Amino acid sequence: MKHYIPTNPETWTGRTSDQKHYLHEKVSLCNLEKDTTFPDADQTFAILGYACDEGVGRNQGRTGAVKGPDAIRQQLAKMSNHLGEEIALLDVGTIGCPEGNMEEAQTSLAKTVSQLLAKNTFPILLGGGHDIAYGHYNGIKKFLATKGKNATLGIINFDAHFDLRSNENGNNSGTPFYQISRDCKRENTKFKYMCLGIRKDANIKTLFDTAKELNVSYIEQQHFNLHHLSNTKNKLERFIRGVDYIYTTIDLDGFASAYAPGVSAASPMGFSPDMVLECLENIIDSKKMISLDIAEMNPTYDPDHQTAKLAASLIHFVMHQ
Repeated sequence: MKHYIPTNPETWTGRTSDQKHYLHEKVSLCNLEKDTTFPDADQTFAILGYACDEGVGRNQGRTGAVKGPDAIRQQLAKMSNHLGEEIALLDVGTIGCPEGNMEEAQTSLAKTVSQLLAKNTFPILLGGGHDIAYGHYNGIKKFLATKGKNATLGIINFDAHFDLRSNENGNNSGTPFYQISRDCKRENTKFKYMCLGIRKDANIKTLFDTAKELNVSYIEQQHFNLHHLSNTKNKLERFIRGVDYIYTTIDLDGFASAYAPGVSAASPMGFSPDMVLECLENIIDSKKMISLDIAEMNPTYDPDHQTAKLAASLIHFVMHQ
């Protein structure tokens, strides 16, 4: 696999115990080029990295997210393990982006995601730029097609940005959901997309026009807080009822920089973790979430690993619900 990088075992370190108290003691590393079978478990989480910030660079952002996957792994490794013996946690490596060919990396990512889903795992992807979304979505779509399911796949994006920029001049980290919408139009399938935490100061007016044209459901940042929780949950539940499966993507730059400074486009005007956890709980309870990714982790700008810890805590929450 041209783009495949097995995980270095030294990435997973922390306190030691004799009872798997910590996730680095629970995780099993799998080399997808060699390991053809996965452990027999009631539930399996498969962690897959996307070490690519080519799309961020093309989008004139601050690069560094290429190192995001391992930064998140290192913080997740130290966290307490509450998973039962019947639940497996696998690290299946990383898809890289050699020579800056983001489109090839996305294709490899899609193929790998489809394979992971076919092995009855729940993929958790670590980015990398938000161009991770185009490959991730296509992997889910490919899997559902192989199952012969004419299902509606909904996208829920926690983000300050729509990422609906036109790709007329090329693909980047700001175009993935526009690309998906174009694919849906060509294939005569439904484009079901919801954004939570959108900021007017981070999206030009034409992006709001595009969102309206594509019938995108969204909640602006000033209404995405605990004071408006009931209204948010009502809108979220309506969206969930209208789809068969959910792909959830969390862009760390949607959080206020007090929580997530380590991103390409940090801002103090973002949302808070507690609001995201409330919504994630609803999404998980629906039993429709098929896969998850966390994007835009940039260790270059992350003092005391604060953003990596946030990303790891979000993953920990999802796995332990």
